[in-house]
Amino acid sequence: TQIKDPRLGMLTITDARITADLRDATVFYTVLGDSAAKAGTAAALDSAKGLLRSIVGKALGLRHSPTLTFVLDDVQDHAKHIDELLATARESDAQVQRLAAGAAYAGDPQPYKLEDEESDESGVPVGEDR
Repeated sequence: TQIKDPRLGMLTITDARITADLRDATVFYTVLGDSAAKAGTAAALDSAKGLLRSIVGKALGLRHSPTLTFVLDDVQDHAKHIDELLATARESDAQVQRLAAGAAYAGDPQPYKLEDEESDESGVPVGEDR
């Protein structure tokens, strides 16, 4: 609420990671909107980095405020891409099932079975020499 930059879009912080020595923090965020909104938000965060760093330092009561690095989290884009791939795979599976429903064998189902010849247990037709 302290940053009044109009470039700052609908921002959600998704994750924050800080090093063990508390010197560097990486903040992951998402932005609702198109690529222009994402670029504007990135520029707004970059310009407000000093103010945000001092706010974080005061809130945590640290001697040295961590350096902030903002990273656009593209999990939503990856999730959308995976959903599209899964939808394509489901459609492909449904198409294969529709084609297989009325399909028949290309040849005889059992091409090596001879019905007109009788044979004994050894497989040799009756009446032939062994």
